[in-house]
Amino acid sequence: MLVNPLPRFLFLLLLGSFGLTNAQDQVLSVSGYYQGLNLFISNPIKSDGYGYCVQKVLVNGNVLPASIQSDYFEINLSLFDLKKGDEIFVELDHGAECLPRFVNPEVLLPLSTFIINGLNAASNGKVTWVASNESGKLNFIVEQFKWGRWVSAGEVQGKGLRSASTYSLSIIPTSGKNKVRISQIDNTGKIRSSQAVTFQSNIAPVIKTPAKVKTILYFKSNGKPAKTKFELYDAYGNLLIKGYDSQMNCSSLLNGIYYINFDNKSEKIIKY
Repeated sequence: MLVNPLPRFLFLLLLGSFGLTNAQDQVLSVSGYYQGLNLFISNPIKSDGYGYCVQKVLVNGNVLPASIQSDYFEINLSLFDLKKGDEIFVELDHGAECLPRFVNPEVLLPLSTFIINGLNAASNGKVTWVASNESGKLNFIVEQFKWGRWVSAGEVQGKGLRSASTYSLSIIPTSGKNKVRISQIDNTGKIRSSQAVTFQSNIAPVIKTPAKVKTILYFKSNGKPAKTKFELYDAYGNLLIKGYDSQMNCSSLLNGIYYINFDNKSEKIIKY
């Protein structure tokens, strides 16, 4: 299940991927990907009252050919022959006694624009896809439909290229029919997903035992221990235990009814 990660996602990107710094040599910088939008700068007057804080603006090492003598100015990125998705690094040379500010650094965050040109999944769980039209290095999420919802099965970092790129990821399939798709989440918090494909695995069905458990719940296939992904919920829908194993320790649970997802099943267990 994917939860909208926008607040944390945006915060981490602004601090991490953007690389905002206030170096000792009085340079404030931001990096990201050109999305066809311009940056705006808050530019205070120097403490001595003579002139503005920013002395020079560099975009990928090139000087901005425009006036910056204002308390609020725009960096017109279209002046630098950039294409959407191009990497960009902006530097503000400023006085030591003042600090300018990037008003809208989020415009350099990559957007999800990928196109899937091919998506295949083998019976062993290896998922392969070809993507083009990327506008930045966003993670691709391989999602698997099971337990009545789409579940993240793993992630692969995108290359951020406009040209076609091939990716692959091996997931843990369930027994029988499987369904997968490729998704991305960008700074808007919206999920973009490909069409789903299905495949048939060679894995035998997994069962749980016993129906009433005191300490250990076992997962078996063809009478032998079998590892499977599982989730255990209480009667109120709270996730209590999750993992990937051939057994689950229930000794710490209170007596009562619980609900477990495993393999491609959702069933009930009783703890006594």
